[in-house]
Amino acid sequence: MAFRDQTDDDKRRTAWTSWAFAILAVAVLAGSQAHAADEPDLIFRRSTVFNLLTPNDKLATYGVDDPEIEGVACHFTVPEKGGVKGWLGLAEQVSDISLACRQIGPIRFKGKKMEQGGDMFQQRRSLFFKKMQIVRGCDAKRNVLVYMVYSDRLIEGSPKNSTSSVPIMPWGAADTAVQKCGDFFSH
Repeated sequence: MAFRDQTDDDKRRTAWTSWAFAILAVAVLAGSQAHAADEPDLIFRRSTVFNLLTPNDKLATYGVDDPEIEGVACHFTVPEKGGVKGWLGLAEQVSDISLACRQIGPIRFKGKKMEQGGDMFQQRRSLFFKKMQIVRGCDAKRNVLVYMVYSDRLIEGSPKNSTSSVPIMPWGAADTAVQKCGDFFSH
């Protein structure tokens, strides 16, 4: 058997292609593994732009429970790009995100001190550089939990944001021990 000698250009092209494929595979797998357990619940999607041969642009509404505070749930709506780039997962999603958080039961803090403005939920909004974050804080004077959603990039963030407040109230006649959020947040 005779093997053809590869030129230096062929060797470089093969090496570069192998590295690019490996980096892409690691990035996709790491992103999907890191967020698999943290996936929000899809409530519904609604098409906003019709595309004939590729997926439509949509608005999608999701629900997520606060992992550190029992009795609080947030719902957010995000635009999802369709078309070829959206179908392949390569489209950079826009930063227009709305947020509503509510008390859905007795509010109980799970014990550890939380940071003001600390992350409650994160989700990638592009393949490499953009992510959406929901952060939480405490307005101790009013005993109100405050949630804010925004998106950021590696280089710059987005000024587009949405805020929602959850006053900590008794949940029914049996809920007499209303906790103070200021006791569970570091300032």
